[in-house]
Amino acid sequence: MVVIALTGVLLLAVGGCVCVVWAARGGPRWVRGVAAVTLAIGRILRDSNRRRGRGSNSGGWDGGSDSCGSDG
Repeated sequence: MVVIALTGVLLLAVGGCVCVVWAARGGPRWVRGVAAVTLAIGRILRDSNRRRGRGSNSGGWDGGSDSCGSDG
């Protein structure tokens, strides 16, 4: 059941991305509407991640410090 739900979410995301590209090339009115909704949802999700304190470095990797304590 979870696989079906995740597949549905994936198909909606891919469909939204297709509509964004199609709308950028001058698609029909309904495509521009779907693209606007897709972009708005993406903006909302980005803003919610910023409010939670999750930046682009949410995995904890700081780009070079050694957390193991060995100095080489």
